Amino acid sequence: MTMLAVRERYARFANEEASGRSEVYAAWARGVVADPEMQALLARIAEAHRQPPLVFAVTRMLGAPVADYAAWRVFVLGHADQIVAECAARRLQTNEPLRLGPLLPVLTEIDGPIALLEIGAAAGLCLYPDRYSYRVVDTAGAERVRLDPADGPSAVVLTSVVDGVLPPLRVPEVVWRAGIDLAPLDARDPRDRAWLRGLVWPGEQGREQRIAAALDIAASDPPLLWEGDAVEQLRALAAQAPADATLVVSTPGVLVYLPWPRRLELVEAIRSLDARWVTIDAPALLRDLWQPPVSVDDWPGSVVAIDGQVRAAADPLGRHWEWRGGDGADAA
Repeated sequence: MTMLAVRERYARFANEEASGRSEVYAAWARGVVADPEMQALLARIAEAHRQPPLVFAVTRMLGAPVADYAAWRVFVLGHADQIVAECAARRLQTNEPLRLGPLLPVLTEIDGPIALLEIGAAAGLCLYPDRYSYRVVDTAGAERVRLDPADGPSAVVLTSVVDGVLPPLRVPEVVWRAGIDLAPLDARDPRDRAWLRGLVWPGEQGREQRIAAALDIAASDPPLLWEGDAVEQLRALAAQAPADATLVVSTPGVLVYLPWPRRLELVEAIRSLDARWVTIDAPALLRDLWQPPVSVDDWPGSVVAIDGQVRAAADPLGRHWEWRGGDGADAA
């Protein structure tokens, strides 16, 4: 039964997630689907730690060649015990600052200054919306919006494709930044930096460079990161925020890792605070909590929302988004 689950998960990854994004990972996943010996090996890893991107990143970190399936398979079978142990100790931490692109319009709605608290923060790369530059382009690549931090252009440029209506956009003022994570990462630590860069899929253009530059920004001014369970620690960490700032709790891409009951507990914990809540998540993750309701079957991508109010549809990693929050105005 477990081998069947492995086969189905890797088939779904190959067909729906890796195709068109990383041909190397798509080929590795297709190879696993046809390989009972590899399925048996991966079945030794707990379900929460055998997601294809996590397994693939661990093997690369341990020295697997970014090559065809046959060469990767030889490495994995030869290092099976080490890979199983390392996967058990790792979590999938897609610390992608580009998610701030579609979150920028909802942050623009919030009166500042902002105290930003992220759940599932990893190294905190999404805690620096005020330190990054933003470019919005149309599908032809023509620039529609150019925004830079107050002190000038950033080494991190977040470019999103947006056609249609644009809401007002501005770089927020962030005066406090903090996060909670079950396994927080330190942007100053070489091993943690290597892990985050290793989570970039082969073939993703510019992403590793963007994450490396964001790690440099975080390392120069580290956020306050707490290790632990967000439901249990949220209120205590929120109490550390300055009273004269608007507390904003962010959950970009983290809810998918929580089972439904715990997910609802977290949402209720956030709503119990005197805070705004911004997120970007798959439409099915909060089901009937989105307002207005979202059709799971035909919604294009993820939902961008503020306090549960839907504002945009977006690519999960922020590469493109579409405003769904009513009339907007082109940002200056």
